[in-house]
Amino acid sequence: MTLLHWATVSPFLLAIFIPILYKYTRSIHTGWFVLVLPLVLFGYFLSLLPITSNGGVIHETIPWVPSLGINFTVYVDGLSLLFALLITGIGTLVALYSIYYLSKKTEKLNNFYVYLLMFMGAMLGVVLSDNLIVLYVFWELTSLASSLLISYWFHREKSTYGAQKSMLITVFGGFAMLGGFSLLYVITGTFSIREIIEQADAVLASTLFLPAMLLVLLGAFTKSAQFPFHIWLPDAMEAPTPVSAYLHSATMVKAGLYLVARLTPVFGGTPEWFWLLAGFGIITLCWGSISAVRQKDLKSILAFSTISQLGLIMCLFGLGSATLHFDLTDSMTKFYATATLAAVFHLINHATFKGSLFMTVGIIDHETGTRDIRKLGGLMAIMPVTFTVSLIGLAAMAGLPPFNGFLSKEMFFSGVVNATTLGIFNMETWGFLFPVLAWVASVFTFVYCAIMFFRTFTGEFKKENYDVHVHEAPMGMLISPVILGSLVVIFGLFPNLLTYTIIEPAVTAILGADVFGGEANIYLWHGFNPELFMTIAVVAFGTLIFMNMKKWQQTAFYLRERDPLNRVYDSSLDWLIKGSQGITRVQMTGMLRDYFAYMCVFMILLFGYTMVRYNAFAIDTVNVSVISPYMWVLTLVFIGSTLAIPFINHRITAIIVVGVIGFLLALFFVIFRAPDLALTQLLVETVTVVLFMLAFYHLPELRKEKFTPRFNLVNLFISIGVGGLVTLIALSSFALGTEAGLGTISEYFIENSKELAGGYNMVNVILVDFRGLDTLLEVLVLGIAALGVIAMIKLRMTGREDV
Repeated sequence: MTLLHWATVSPFLLAIFIPILYKYTRSIHTGWFVLVLPLVLFGYFLSLLPITSNGGVIHETIPWVPSLGINFTVYVDGLSLLFALLITGIGTLVALYSIYYLSKKTEKLNNFYVYLLMFMGAMLGVVLSDNLIVLYVFWELTSLASSLLISYWFHREKSTYGAQKSMLITVFGGFAMLGGFSLLYVITGTFSIREIIEQADAVLASTLFLPAMLLVLLGAFTKSAQFPFHIWLPDAMEAPTPVSAYLHSATMVKAGLYLVARLTPVFGGTPEWFWLLAGFGIITLCWGSISAVRQKDLKSILAFSTISQLGLIMCLFGLGSATLHFDLTDSMTKFYATATLAAVFHLINHATFKGSLFMTVGIIDHETGTRDIRKLGGLMAIMPVTFTVSLIGLAAMAGLPPFNGFLSKEMFFSGVVNATTLGIFNMETWGFLFPVLAWVASVFTFVYCAIMFFRTFTGEFKKENYDVHVHEAPMGMLISPVILGSLVVIFGLFPNLLTYTIIEPAVTAILGADVFGGEANIYLWHGFNPELFMTIAVVAFGTLIFMNMKKWQQTAFYLRERDPLNRVYDSSLDWLIKGSQGITRVQMTGMLRDYFAYMCVFMILLFGYTMVRYNAFAIDTVNVSVISPYMWVLTLVFIGSTLAIPFINHRITAIIVVGVIGFLLALFFVIFRAPDLALTQLLVETVTVVLFMLAFYHLPELRKEKFTPRFNLVNLFISIGVGGLVTLIALSSFALGTEAGLGTISEYFIENSKELAGGYNMVNVILVDFRGLDTLLEVLVLGIAALGVIAMIKLRMTGREDV
């Protein structure tokens, strides 16, 4: 493995040792051991900046399943390095913050840091993987790890509800995304993202283009909380604040944005990609900002603000994808590429100001015992550092100068204003909506930022509203938000510190070309232009709305905090449960014959349809072997023994007859020259018969069940259908192989056992190599069953447990 591979999987490796460190070093906070890794990784990825800033890439491959085109390939360019720096940089600050936020005496730190490292490794895998299947594996690991982190305080019902919700929605999107990846493989014949980008023309020309794109976007939209899949994010705020600061501001929710950016060279330049990204993005932006105003909990406000900001970035990626349209001139290409530049810049800015805000909200909750803005107030003098960092973060989020959020918001306004002049994709008809909706959303963004600031830090401090002594947080808890707040100011005053080293290489990776040619400058002052006037109007109207909030605080709109789309989710989940219960009541009758009937009907329908669909029925009577007389005798004895079982009332007799069937089957194996199978069958049958006889000897006699036979005619048809279908399949496989000159299945194994598997024992080779995955899964099932038996034995009731 290369150093880059080790860097990707190192969080998983450290997670293995966390329980040991937690057990034997209780006097030391486990977070101190974890803090070292993201700090080292951040330094390592920083060392790669000279390579990507000069247009270089790093590409390393380890074969995994090469026969299926699946390899653990890591790929570092400007885009993946940007996300790697966010993951490890914010991860370092979150780990430091968590040391002071989570008590080593009362919290199960081993669980927390295992989940956190698992999530960090999964996110690194997502952004560094070049193979779509490997990316998908890491993608689903992020869903699993985030659900475990959200439900960290599992004794709280809201925590488990939020974890379940995020898991169901994001995993649903992940499965859809896997379908899109599979369609891309069908089109291009590869899972490599780089190779798929090289075949972008073939993807665009394929009839599978639209379904592949829709499925991929479904995964991206669910992960990045785009409307209407955003409903999981507010409920995920039940997680500890370090989790919210890490997952829901800087990393996990941006995985969908990363996927969209990475696949823009494949799908970009098309009207479908443009309208879906820009349309859903602008709707999400508006919906999130309006919903945030109604919230009374600080973390809920930040949750909906995150949804809104993610919509802003998604909209910018959509608008920027017009750069890849082939009819644009070079000057127009650079003109619209500004939207992509703004998306990347705001992605960084959002991580800084939103991460600091989540941490300050965590400090307020930690030191006051509440996040309810109706109880808070007057904290400016009591918590001066928290007040200062919050002021910087909220001003940046509201888009006020001279902070970094102002710069990217101005660029956002430029992007939506430019979109109105776009002469493609019918923008001359609907393009005017983008600046209008962007301005409305910005007004509400200013309003909820003002609510957070003034309701928390100004006004009268009422001591009776708090159950604890309110004071400023310890210095260790303030370090991380202060660093992030400082970056908000630095990136606002000196934005070009990032332009040429991080932002422009990322834009180049997204658009597939160096559009700006090293001239992508970002300035704090652009003169008096439409964007500046839009900002002034945002401040004016936002201030007016905030000052008149008392007039509409009692309206149904303001009082309804919970998103109305949650009703759709809850109702769908209820109907899903009721439907599954109904199906279970019909299917799980408690009778073995019914279970066999369901399975047999399914087999008849599936195999029968497949055979008819592909015209696979064929019978060859010429090359059939001659059946010897003794074979007829053995067959009749076998059938007679089978038919006799239902009429036997004694257990011992039934066991003997079953044993006869097993021994006859072993005899058939001998006749058909399969001595290994015969020996295995004899051993298993002998042991089974002996054990059954020892156990059943002490049981009472079988009692004949009294019931009225039902659906005899149906059972008859099912039996004839299964027997006839299996017989036809066997005959057809023999006949078709002979007609096509392919020979029999046995001939294939005889010819390839040595060459492909290196073994002379054909039966062993089939079990271990040709169907090795099936055998592995069988062993896994047996292992799980064994663990279940052990757990049941160890945890069996003794009569002294408290119920």
